[in-house]
Amino acid sequence: MTTDAPSELLGRAEIGVIGGSGLYALLEDVTEVVLDTPYGAPSDAVSLGEVAGRRVAFLPRHGRGHAVPPHRINYRANLWALHSLGVRQVLGPCAVGGLRAEYGPGALLVPDQFVDRTTGRAGTYFDGEPLPDGTVPNVVHVSMADPYCPTGRRVVLDAARQQGWEPVDGGTLVVVGGPRFSTRAESRWHAANGWSVVGMTGHPEAVLARELGLCYTSLTLVTDLDAGVESGEGVTHAEVLEVFGRNVDRLRTVLFRALEGLPAARTCDCPHALAGLATGLSWLDDDAAAVPAAG
Repeated sequence: MTTDAPSELLGRAEIGVIGGSGLYALLEDVTEVVLDTPYGAPSDAVSLGEVAGRRVAFLPRHGRGHAVPPHRINYRANLWALHSLGVRQVLGPCAVGGLRAEYGPGALLVPDQFVDRTTGRAGTYFDGEPLPDGTVPNVVHVSMADPYCPTGRRVVLDAARQQGWEPVDGGTLVVVGGPRFSTRAESRWHAANGWSVVGMTGHPEAVLARELGLCYTSLTLVTDLDAGVESGEGVTHAEVLEVFGRNVDRLRTVLFRALEGLPAARTCDCPHALAGLATGLSWLDDDAAAVPAAG
């Protein structure tokens, strides 16, 4: 069923999954919700369903059928839409290229850092620009020293191990603009800096989640060795989707395990990202104020 009814009239969700290339659907027996936001429409309708008694919202990052390229994804609308449905924890699987020979196709890496090499993407809610309702958000600065939720990372790592899929615990995701793949020189430079994997969608998704006080965890599935690591002609889009397709079932199983394992009560620092900051968005300030003090 698809509806454009206001979110308060629908079942709300506590956990969100933003699916990347090759993962365009996750849940069965869903209600599809068409939402609008102050930043325009999200990438697609949001599917609301249930996993192990948890209400889950799924949103395909590129839209169904991979219709939206990485540099044109409306990241602000996507995260805003999930937050408006009650989502407070987000899992963000994505396809990446490996920057080390040991991170070959089929590897699952759960990063603990990212490097942004994109340009021109709207990467904040706090730009001082008026919203359609006349509200003007303040210009504030949110810490991103540790961009991913430590609890979410632990849960995802445990979920993968339970499925016999030993993940790489930590590493740096370098985010490029796309939609093209890297040159060999760029790839070698990325590897020389000690970065682990390269993708196109990790920024500003993690930043926007932090600005909304959400817990955000990235799962990166390596689909290829990047151009500076491999020999031959270099990766193609078809090869990326083919490798993702071979691994999507076990990735989906890991996601389901992680959805079951995420705690109902958040004890990490992610909800406190806005502590002491006046965002100018009353509903967000009220949301932040309602979070119990850390410790």
